[in-house]
Amino acid sequence: MTKFTDLNLNPKVLKAISEAGYETPTPIQAGAIPPALEGRDVLGIAQTGTGKTASFTLPMITLLARGRARARMPRSLVLCPTRELAAQVAENFDTYTKHLKLTKALLIGGVSFKEQDLLIDRGVDVLIATPGRLLDHFERGKLLLTGVQIMVVDEADRMLDMGFIPDIERIFSLTPFTRQTFFFSATMAPEIERITSTFLSNPARIEVARQSTTSDTITQALFSFKPTRRDTSAKEKRTMLRAAIAAEGEGCTNAIIFCNRKVDVDIIAKSLKKHGLDAAPIHGDLDQSQRTRTLDGFREGSLRFLVASDVAARGLDVPSVSHVFNYDVPSHAEDYVHRIGRTGRAGRKGRAITIAVPADEKYLTAIEALIGKPIPTDEPLPWSLTSAPKPHEADAASEDSDKPRRSREGRGRRKPQEADEGSAAKTEMETEALKGISEDSTPPQQTRSSAARPERSHDRHERGGRNRGGQGSGHRVIGMGEHLPSFIALSFDERRGPSSSYVPADAEDEDSQAEAQEIETPVAAAEDAPKPKRKRSPRKPKAKSEAVPEAELAEAPEGSAEAVSEE
Repeated sequence: MTKFTDLNLNPKVLKAISEAGYETPTPIQAGAIPPALEGRDVLGIAQTGTGKTASFTLPMITLLARGRARARMPRSLVLCPTRELAAQVAENFDTYTKHLKLTKALLIGGVSFKEQDLLIDRGVDVLIATPGRLLDHFERGKLLLTGVQIMVVDEADRMLDMGFIPDIERIFSLTPFTRQTFFFSATMAPEIERITSTFLSNPARIEVARQSTTSDTITQALFSFKPTRRDTSAKEKRTMLRAAIAAEGEGCTNAIIFCNRKVDVDIIAKSLKKHGLDAAPIHGDLDQSQRTRTLDGFREGSLRFLVASDVAARGLDVPSVSHVFNYDVPSHAEDYVHRIGRTGRAGRKGRAITIAVPADEKYLTAIEALIGKPIPTDEPLPWSLTSAPKPHEADAASEDSDKPRRSREGRGRRKPQEADEGSAAKTEMETEALKGISEDSTPPQQTRSSAARPERSHDRHERGGRNRGGQGSGHRVIGMGEHLPSFIALSFDERRGPSSSYVPADAEDEDSQAEAQEIETPVAAAEDAPKPKRKRSPRKPKAKSEAVPEAELAEAPEGSAEAVSEE
């Protein structure tokens, strides 16, 4: 069996490896390190979690042990698709270069340009960067790539998925033609094959496993369910995720939960925390400091569940991950291989559970075609959603239990005792007043406002029916409506009692008619009394129409006012 001591590595590197606890290299390491030390280009294809990072870091450190870097001209360059993977590669260099005086710099987003510029100005032997931040420094004139001797592209297929291929081609054009190039990936797409044939010269192809295969140490399971309603499918899916975690029991020490969308990452993390599960999100929209703290807490064991997007699916090395849950089936089949590769690493056992809905059928077909075998389906399920309350029912029940129930009868009123004591007199007055309504008139409908709040109803009658005919008035207003009840027309006399102006129909004789005339009401008498003539405004007196004596007419001069002809 091959050991690290048989690979012709630098003695100081071997010492660091021994202190890290490693003695035997993995198949990809045993196949890639010898040709890399010989100066050849290397194309490595292996399953995730097989030690690809050490396959290029160990020979790089050995080759860079001799020499010195110049300012702004790094001697080697490592390109990574994500910040987390770049930070992990930097940690590997720190581990294996502890006995060597090699400098490094990490160029990733979320970090100040000024701090990174200071490192570059001093000169670095190893430059680890993401493509976007690297080109930013180059365009600002802070970096030169003409001194690169070794160039590494890690997770090349992920670079393709994220759209970094044009940036990779540009970076290749900025480096010397005589560089040594390492390509490592878990899958090899046709576009990656084109790049390797263009920029690699006679590479040593190391393929320790068939492309896009999953590790035998990972137990896969597929849980399918059909949502009962479209509007509650998300709640039911979260319920199923929690049920899947509970079904694993104590065997689920920690887990990574993968989602396709960033918004779902935040929702799932909040849902798990609400139900007492320690979870935290990690995705590209978070600050780099927060992402680093979350990832460090998950590695140290203080955080149990890491809810992540595909930003954490590539290259993250947390050896003790026991489970991987695919809350969403990945739309790209290659992502499935990378996701479940976060568990079962370094020979450990792991379990990957995928939750699928009927709409994921086409994605499952592509995944099974890629890995060359069907995903085992656990049937019957270890739990049943039908035996538990539906998510929308459970949420409604919890809301009802948390919030006090508000009865319709008791809303906005006083206590019954107070209402009875305070409004008894007013209610009695209203009852007496309504006794005079004729039988053919329709009684008012008793509404919640009039029955439960009699004092407000009484006030409304006193105000003259303010809500008459308005919208929302659920009852008929009596007394001030368009219909005038007959009892309002009655008048009372203390001596005679109620009286009316009509004559009884049975009064046929003169005595009855006289009796009817005696009980006439003052109102009727007033109506029969002669009405006074209306005074007219004074007018200018007109000329008298009586005949004027001839003597007076003769005496009046012609054209005078008195010489008026008779009308």
